[in-house]
This record gives sequence, structure tokens and C-alpha cells, in this order.
Amino acid sequence: MKVMITAKNYKPSERLQENIEKKFSKLGKYFDEDVTTNVIVSKFKDKTKLEATINTKQTLFRAEEISDNVYEAMDLIIDRLSSQMKKFKGKLEARYKENKALKFEFIPEDEEEENLTVVKRKQFELQPMNYEEAILQMEMLGHNFFVYFDMDTESTNVVYKRKGDAYGLIETYR
Repeated sequence: MKVMITAKNYKPSERLQENIEKKFSKLGKYFDEDVTTNVIVSKFKDKTKLEATINTKQTLFRAEEISDNVYEAMDLIIDRLSSQMKKFKGKLEARYKENKALKFEFIPEDEEEENLTVVKRKQFELQPMNYEEAILQMEMLGHNFFVYFDMDTESTNVVYKRKGDAYGLIETYR
């Protein structure tokens, strides 16, 4: 497993970098060596934000944590990523039987099998608009996200609220 460390507004010590590589490489037993983990360490005010994304060929695992202590945040992220792998082991195994990137035999079984069921279904006609109009619609509806047909790119996109007063845009393509 390759661990790529990026820092924003922060110069991580060599000790911290070694610790990040050591902790995240322990998750490497779940994957083949082609897997890359991207870790972003950001500093703002008196807090440290740690984000980790593990990219496999067909699956993405992601966690983030904000804390006063970067080492505490790292332990919480490792726990969260391990928990994600445990929780979805059965579903991933069934879906990607031929996926050699994930070593399912090393992922521990989850005691509580969660049943993913759809409890509500909605259908609506996608109206052509740009992302500014989509954000306005989302705000007027009081939702955290909004699906729309982008008239410029002629694709189905999603706008969503991020922490703070920011917005995100997910653009689709084929």
C-alpha cells in the first residue's frame, strides 16, 4: 500500500509522517500493493483536520476527523476505515467476486449485519438549469442536496451543502 501525505497550512513533522505511514500501512493487509491511500493534514485555528481516502480499483473508502490532537484524529480515522471495511465486507464480496484488490479473508466479520433497504422512493422530472439555479432550488426546498440536469454539460449533476456556508458539485459523465 502506498501512502501519499499532503499538508495544507501545515508542515507535518517527520515523526508525524512516519506515524501516518506506519498506521495506514497496517490497513494494507486488506489490499494488494496497487492500492493508494491519500492522507491530507490541514491546520486551521487551533484544530487539525485529517482526511484519508483509500482508492481501490472498484471501491472507495473515506474518512475525515477534526481534532485538537492529530494522533487522536489518526486513530479515529483508522478505526472508522476498518469499521467501514467490516460493515460492507459481505456486500463487497458478493459484488466484486473477481476483485483481487480486496483480500476479503483478512477483513474481520461484522457482528451486526446491516440490512440496506430503501424506505422511500421519489420520482421527479429533471429540469434543465445551471448550478446556480440548482443551489437556489435546494435552498428553497431546505434540502442538503439537489439533483438536476445541467443545461451546459447536458448531464445529470448534484449540488450539495458542505460544512460551513460552502457548496459542492458532483458532475457526471459517461
